Amino acid sequence: MSGIRTRYYRDKQNGKLAGVCSGLADYTGIETLWIRLGVILLTIAFGWPLIAYFVIAWLAPVKPVDLYASREEQKFWQGVRANPARSARDVRASFRELDRRLADIELYYTSRNKRLEDEIESLR
Repeated sequence: MSGIRTRYYRDKQNGKLAGVCSGLADYTGIETLWIRLGVILLTIAFGWPLIAYFVIAWLAPVKPVDLYASREEQKFWQGVRANPARSARDVRASFRELDRRLADIELYYTSRNKRLEDEIESLR
C-alpha cells in the first residue's frame, strides 16, 4: 500500500487543466501556485515544458480519490517522498521513546513498591 502513496499522480480534483502541476505540488509538498508559476515561466523562456506537460498528462495516472484519509496522512507521505531516511529516523525515534516508556512502566510494576502492593491487595 505504501508504494501506491509514494508514486506520482495527476491531481485532477485540484488541477486547472490536466492536474499535472497540482499532482507535482502534492508529490513534493510545494504550493501549487509556485509550481504553476515555474511551469509558465519555463514555458515562456524555453517552450519545451509545455510539451513535457502534455506528455506527463498523457502518461501519468489520475490520483485515486481516497488516497489519503486525512491532511496529516498526506503531510506524512509527502515527507516520506521528500526524505525517506529522515522519515525512518523519526519512526525509529518514536519507537525508542515508546520502548523507554514501557520499560519505565514495567520497572514501576515489577519493583518492590509497598504502596502499589497494598492497593492491589485492597482490590482483591
